Amino acid sequence: MLCGLAFAQAQKGTKKGAAKAQKAQGEEKDRTLGYDDTDVLPDQKWRVHDVFRPRPRIITPGTESSPDRPGRAPADAIVLFDGKDLSKWAARMRSGEMGEAKWKVENGYVEVTAGTGDIITREKFGDCQLHIEWASPAEIANKSQFRGNSGIMLMSRYEIQVLDCYENPTYADGQAGSMYGQWPPLVNACRKPGEWQSYDIIFEAPRFDGDKVAKPAFVTVLHNGVLLHHRQQFIGRTPHARVGTYAPHSPEEPLLLQNHGGDKVRFRNIWIRRLGGYDQQ
Repeated sequence: MLCGLAFAQAQKGTKKGAAKAQKAQGEEKDRTLGYDDTDVLPDQKWRVHDVFRPRPRIITPGTESSPDRPGRAPADAIVLFDGKDLSKWAARMRSGEMGEAKWKVENGYVEVTAGTGDIITREKFGDCQLHIEWASPAEIANKSQFRGNSGIMLMSRYEIQVLDCYENPTYADGQAGSMYGQWPPLVNACRKPGEWQSYDIIFEAPRFDGDKVAKPAFVTVLHNGVLLHHRQQFIGRTPHARVGTYAPHSPEEPLLLQNHGGDKVRFRNIWIRRLGGYDQQ
């Protein structure tokens, strides 16, 4: 009888212990959305998995292009050319005179037109993600720098070269995807003349403290999905046959597409995203 009583008391104690543990577990903090008692991350004001850290804003991503059809830009991108018109661009002549952009627009693309100058965005940009698609003329009429030549001038100063470099040798720091006159691309990823190609560019604008460079410009470039430059530093502006230097300018400047002697380079599906910092809504 005593043994039976002891067993019953032991069972009762076990059940109480289990109930107590279950209650304690139920009172634990809900960690689903983060923590408020972990260590603070180095050089940040946030804790590891901080429950109060702002969550990234939600956007609808874009779609990939095909040879026959351009993709769709991300929801937060500024579409600079949608295949219809040049309303977001102006012309800039060699004299510096500004006017209406007169490059030819047809069949969803814009084509460089001789004698009409460069085209430049009406809006200005600094740190950005840029997507642009281009095609050199299908008909081969020249060689080296005179074969499908144009340029993407970030802030109207820092050039990523556009050139038909499919079986077309030229100087290394002047071929397609080069940081013109400064750094050759890591590889030559050119497609055949006439085929659509893409650049995806991440650009960090320079910062100035008065007349001094506080932070130089950096760029990451992918050509047809292949990495050409990985946060490479611009030495300065990108003139022809000279070492470029920096000169102070505004935090945001227009994007420019170059008219290089009227080479009939085509562009389509041009969009840009301004880049901010972490933890911004």
